[in-house]
Amino acid sequence: MPTRGRLRNRWARVTPDARDAALAAVFTAAAFVPGLSMLGAQFGDLPRHDGGLPAVLLVLGQTLPLAVRSRWPAATLVVVATSFAAHEVLAYTPTVASLALYFALYSAGAREERFRLALPVALSVEYLAFAVLVTLRGSPSDLVPFVVYYAVLVLFWSLGVLVRQRRRQEAERRRLTARAAAADERARLARELHDVVTHHVTAMVVQADAARFLPPENAPEAFKAITGSGRDALTELRFLLGVLEATGARTPGLSALRGLVEQPGRVVQLVEAGERPALPAETELTAYRIVQEALTNAAKYAAGRPATVRVGYGADLLEIEVTTEGPATAAGGLGSGGRGLAGLRDRVDALGGRFSAGPSGDGFRVRAAFPTTEIPVRSDR
Repeated sequence: MPTRGRLRNRWARVTPDARDAALAAVFTAAAFVPGLSMLGAQFGDLPRHDGGLPAVLLVLGQTLPLAVRSRWPAATLVVVATSFAAHEVLAYTPTVASLALYFALYSAGAREERFRLALPVALSVEYLAFAVLVTLRGSPSDLVPFVVYYAVLVLFWSLGVLVRQRRRQEAERRRLTARAAAADERARLARELHDVVTHHVTAMVVQADAARFLPPENAPEAFKAITGSGRDALTELRFLLGVLEATGARTPGLSALRGLVEQPGRVVQLVEAGERPALPAETELTAYRIVQEALTNAAKYAAGRPATVRVGYGADLLEIEVTTEGPATAAGGLGSGGRGLAGLRDRVDALGGRFSAGPSGDGFRVRAAFPTTEIPVRSDR
């Protein structure tokens, strides 16, 4: 990294109080360097003289308060402005310390909140009194220099106000972004809860209903299937709690499809084509939920009928197709009024993909295709 970049990073790590103390020290030292006096303000064209100790104290009154300009901007500005006005009215030798007034004005404009309305009014009155005193001391200046200098002071105050407004806007933007992210996360978790509960509870209900018509010797197998569905539901609910608690629990993905289709009581064929690439976690989870929701609907509306799950791994596209044999059922009648499929459609859309679900011949087909690369998730829906 270039030397300038390293210096910039080091300066960014310095606390505001330390920066202010360094600025005050630099101004204090520079104020007593005779060669720099030409940089200071000379107001009113009054004859200048060395004021001795009082002049030194007024110089320090302009520079030392800068050490607390971030913590107490209003007090800093009042002390600096008063010291500057007294120094100029008494016509002491000019110094570079007079430039501290600009820093104090900027800091008050950028940081002061409590007195941000009263402070400029009070300082304007003080400036008017300052101009009157300089005139009474015999200044030959006309009105123009006073107006111009006041405009310069207003400019530095306005720059600070502009910075304060931008900070507020940035803070508001961050707050709204955080709120939108939290809302998206709540919606995602709600969809996850819906998918988990709908899938596993439906499977348990279907298995329990079927168990009533099984011979006694097959009852243990049916109860084993119900128990397995319950355990799976608990596992996924623990995962969701892990997300809420930031425990880093792993999400179900394409590697879990085999276990999903081989659950007891199902006649499902899984066909995978191509080599599975490394996929983003959200893509894997969405693909898993598509298969899970489609098989849940099959268990509800075409119990016992065969189903086929096809997964195609392309170079840039992941394709999912779940076909269920049996009586065609409108999409609006699936998954708790279509809520599950509608949620999946939103998730696929957010990943930049395509989703469709509807009757196909004598059965029902769910299709989805989306990129295998991670893209920014849209939050405008």
